[in-house]
Amino acid sequence: MLAAAALCAVVIAAALAAPGELGFSRSVTPGLIAYFERLFGQGARGQLAGWKEFVRGNAGLAEQPRGRSGETDLLRPVNGFFNRLPSITDEVHWGAVDYWATPAEFLASGGGDCEDYAIAKYFTLKELGVPVSRLRMVYARTWQANGAHMVLAYYATPGAEPLILDSLEGSIRRASERPDLIPVYTFNDDDLLYPQPGLPTIPISTGSFRKWRQVLDKLVRELTY
Repeated sequence: MLAAAALCAVVIAAALAAPGELGFSRSVTPGLIAYFERLFGQGARGQLAGWKEFVRGNAGLAEQPRGRSGETDLLRPVNGFFNRLPSITDEVHWGAVDYWATPAEFLASGGGDCEDYAIAKYFTLKELGVPVSRLRMVYARTWQANGAHMVLAYYATPGAEPLILDSLEGSIRRASERPDLIPVYTFNDDDLLYPQPGLPTIPISTGSFRKWRQVLDKLVRELTY
């Protein structure tokens, strides 16, 4: 049983790992911009250029010795930058029941749903120097989204109460101020965690791992354009 659990942990780590600088604004090539322009129209170029400019404009904060208090200064602008994009269901936007876009795909296409916001914020904060250990994507239940929902959580320290970056909320609030969110599981590049004991849990769907793996595969392909 222990061997099986260890093997499962290795498989999960391999599925979650995002190598190198995949997903960063600086990995967007001119060829990729041209490709997205053909798919989504001329607005794609402006959206991707705006992302690059936004990251450059905030890179100074990432390069300065600032500690955790400086990291929180990045949360609001990143949250606002992506929340300005319209929320569109996967059925309408992609003609699919569940589709997870890369950050560049999300921006170039001009919108997306909750997973797309969370993924884009995650990679952008990571690019700006926030350690992965302080960022977790949270799959949750919420009445606001009438079912499943995904947000990004920032932990100043491992045991700290997280701050929640949500596509449904303009403000960033502490988890205790979001009683509507019932966490199911959280993950980042490194691992998968269930909520603290006593909270309801739902077995993780293999489909979520598959969707995340597809995002990482698309990030690799984006470098080839």
